[in-house]
Amino acid sequence: ALPISEVDGRLGDEDAFFIQKVLGVSNPSHVVTPVVVTHDFKVHAFNGKVEDHVQPIVDGYAKISAGKDLTLVAGSGSMYSGKYCGVDGIHLVKKPGIKCVVIDRFQKELNYDYLVVLKEALGDSLVGVVLNDIPPTFMDEITTLIKPFLERKGVKVLGIIPKDPLMGTIKVGDLADRLGGKIITAHNRTDQPVESFLIGTMQVENFMTHSRKHRNSAVIVGGDRSDVQLVALEGECPCLVLTGNLYPNDIILTRSEVLETPIIVVRDDTFSVAKKMEDILSRHKLRESAKIRHGVELVEQHIDFGYLKKKLGLNY
Repeated sequence: ALPISEVDGRLGDEDAFFIQKVLGVSNPSHVVTPVVVTHDFKVHAFNGKVEDHVQPIVDGYAKISAGKDLTLVAGSGSMYSGKYCGVDGIHLVKKPGIKCVVIDRFQKELNYDYLVVLKEALGDSLVGVVLNDIPPTFMDEITTLIKPFLERKGVKVLGIIPKDPLMGTIKVGDLADRLGGKIITAHNRTDQPVESFLIGTMQVENFMTHSRKHRNSAVIVGGDRSDVQLVALEGECPCLVLTGNLYPNDIILTRSEVLETPIIVVRDDTFSVAKKMEDILSRHKLRESAKIRHGVELVEQHIDFGYLKKKLGLNY
């Protein structure tokens, strides 16, 4: 589901408003996001109350694209998401006759079968695909096997973007907000970046060895495990996340302030927090200016814009 917020008294997609702001353009919210998926919207759709949601999108696209060289239409999920109410990506590409670039993000593996099926469904409307967030260990396989396979199937690979530590980070302060937690120490260090997380449930000796290999990992640990908490603090982690709404003892509090390592206290149990963290780190938005600049550099380095411009009829 897309993040929804209210602008000018109307609900709309946060990402769309954010992109408009970054690009320095402005359009009314009901034109930018003509269909907003709320709980009531889904209930109506699943109950068979059929409405034409495609036409408002087509009309919005026509208004925004008038007199423009290029208009971005973004979708969430897969190209089949929204099928239940008639606004799946494939239908929306074909209806107004727009060109499509599919981004396949590496999550354990790539969806290469799916990309071939999309080519069959979209034909020339599919300009190409971007293979995103590729770990170093898979880069050779992607370049020597997967890319040639896709291109033999008529799927143009516009670029292969490597996994980048900065793009997947979240600041400690934002992490606390997303977890519904409270920062209780080292408030001046809430801009520390968090790349990943460790769960401090193992024996202290094993945890010491493991934590040294993961310097930018937040440590999730029970509020009653002061032994692991102390080891994590000395191991220079960006923050401690203490679960079960349990506050640390005075030794931990003092050490945290001395080392300037924030402690976040959350209500949930360790397992629930770990699940939330996994979701947060995989979906965190690129809302920081440093990330946007870095993202632009990554895209410029790895995507074939010459081919893309040619296919879109852009001659500059």
